[in-house]
Amino acid sequence: MIRRKLFEDLQAHLLKKEFSIITGARQTGKSTLLKQLEVYCKEMEMPVVFLNLENKTILAELNENPLNLLKFMPEPNKKTVALVDEIQYLDDPSNFLKLLYDEHSEQIKVVATGSSAFYIDNQFRDSLAGRKKIFQLYTCSFDEYLELSGKSGLKEEKDHLLKNGDFKSTLTDYLRVEWESYMIYGGYPAIVTEPDKQEKINRLKEIRDSFVKRDIMESGVINETAFYNLFRILAGQTGCIVNINELSSTLRIKNETIDNFLTIMQKCFHIAMIKPFFRNLRKELIKMPKVFLLDTGLRNCLLNNFQPLAVRTDKGELWENTVFRILADKIGTDSIQYWRTSGGNEVDFVLSHKIELMAIEVKYDNNQVKMNKYRLFTETYPEIPLQFFWLNPFDQDFFRRIYLKIQ
Repeated sequence: MIRRKLFEDLQAHLLKKEFSIITGARQTGKSTLLKQLEVYCKEMEMPVVFLNLENKTILAELNENPLNLLKFMPEPNKKTVALVDEIQYLDDPSNFLKLLYDEHSEQIKVVATGSSAFYIDNQFRDSLAGRKKIFQLYTCSFDEYLELSGKSGLKEEKDHLLKNGDFKSTLTDYLRVEWESYMIYGGYPAIVTEPDKQEKINRLKEIRDSFVKRDIMESGVINETAFYNLFRILAGQTGCIVNINELSSTLRIKNETIDNFLTIMQKCFHIAMIKPFFRNLRKELIKMPKVFLLDTGLRNCLLNNFQPLAVRTDKGELWENTVFRILADKIGTDSIQYWRTSGGNEVDFVLSHKIELMAIEVKYDNNQVKMNKYRLFTETYPEIPLQFFWLNPFDQDFFRRIYLKIQ
């Protein structure tokens, strides 16, 4: 079975004392990761137990007393890896993990997954400080998309392009077709592995209608219609500044409700909001974030638009959202900002993941790149190099341009 990139990080963390917590949207493959870790532990002859808390009998045992977990250990005298799936079903998951860590971390290493309801809980953040490391599982990257869809040969070709600057590929057109498919249908594993386009759309609608609905229910949202309407508006405004007053007026609901909905969408790993980069408080906007969806397939499903790139009116926004996802995979969302002045000058992304900053402007077509439009930014921040990412024309240097710039 093909392993996601995050598997290696989780594998390395098995030797650490901290508990491992896997976060991510529903249907991104968290349970599959746990099962692959179980196989790995058995191969390494590490004592391991897999506990799915959708099993009511196991759930009742652990709710009765967290220490009942020790009864499930296959070798009581050896440190055991406990893989706990759907930990949010526990009555008090934070206390469960805290007690086991504080009293039995020499005997047991917990690797747990849970839904958004668990991570919204303030107790999770407060009581587990220093006791856990969080790993976020996104939907598939383009590399994972190629492997899961049975096109590992194209991934090898892409890697060869990155390693050899003079290499000319005969498969560029095939890579372009797959890249467009990835942008349109996104990276949910069940979508990636489905070959039929109409069935991809049907499954995306199921994720939109069934699994997002579960997020809504578990988060205590009462006005489901307003939540969905906000979600659709945000999908149509990816890369735009989030103005809560405007959204409140459009949807005719309170600002506080908009704030609450945005928090839930972030905690459910459907959207990310990036903050402005600024040094001059008077000239640069410093308050409102920009929004992006964490899967382009779900974005297109909310908009009911699966048209090819060539005929889309939103191809620029879709491309910018795709670049955001590449950046999120590489450096995490916390290291991504944007720059904008009160006069309307803007640069799409400012990255702060290393000592040296870097700026990126995203354009769909190469002929849209006009360096003089960004003179204010380059003069204000001469120490921050500005790069341009374009999709069209899709040529030999596409992957070098996108991937080698972000290390």
